Amino acid sequence: MKKDKKNSEPLIQDFTSSFTVVYKEEMAKRTICRMDIEAPLIARKARAGQFIVLRVREGGERIPMTITDKDPEKGTITIFYQVIGKTTALMRTLKVGESFADVVGPLGVPDEIESVGKIVMVGGGTGTAVLYHITKAYREKDNYIVGIIGGREKELIILEKEMGVLCDELIITTDDGSYGERGLVTDALTRVLKDSPDIRLVWGIGPLAMMKAVANLTRPYRIKTMVSLNPIMVDGTGMCGCCRVTVATQTKFCCVDGPSFDGHEVDFDELLKRKGMYFPQERESLLFSVR
Repeated sequence: MKKDKKNSEPLIQDFTSSFTVVYKEEMAKRTICRMDIEAPLIARKARAGQFIVLRVREGGERIPMTITDKDPEKGTITIFYQVIGKTTALMRTLKVGESFADVVGPLGVPDEIESVGKIVMVGGGTGTAVLYHITKAYREKDNYIVGIIGGREKELIILEKEMGVLCDELIITTDDGSYGERGLVTDALTRVLKDSPDIRLVWGIGPLAMMKAVANLTRPYRIKTMVSLNPIMVDGTGMCGCCRVTVATQTKFCCVDGPSFDGHEVDFDELLKRKGMYFPQERESLLFSVR
């Protein structure tokens, strides 16, 4: 078991915990789910930007999930996920009181959180769940935070209330105009960038195309822009190589070198081409998922 260099506490959750689901909520026509999982050591050690790798049952697929929040006192961690493949469909069948086979973490490089001034946090779809833990950390450093969160429709907006508590300003967008402002999160970001010359940092987390667009918008302003590349992780331990990414002309692995990177240095065109490589296998797997 890997040890933290600063103390003797394990970085990897031991396998004596039950990993019991203590809370479950299904949203957006049952396509987005929230789960609170019993994992006391992870809850104590996890920092913003880190993730876990879990298996629903023995012999099952190991998949990475970003830690949305933690409660060290209760010994729980919170994850959000969208049902898009066999394993997430299987996860949806778990009831409160049932357990995962195993949960490993916290993994990944923690984000460096500092007091920098005015920050814009942009979350698209379930990317808002990844953004939340990072936003919470910046709030604790007394930064001024402008939040922009969006989805295709009202039902796909998540963590609105929670982000509202953390942000000094919160803008909500929907593609169809069913809630908040009509348009994309990047439309709102364009306006904020023009109106706020004092922005020091932008975070963009969501689909790859959205993160690319956010980075392109901030580049002319020379505002540091961070993205989280968790959408392309598969194994989560650096063994499979599927999450390799070119950052500043160097090959990096999202799971062990990230998942957060400077968005202006990421080769998004390369990532977008590779992202669709596994779609046929994912569709086939889902056809034979939970009966």
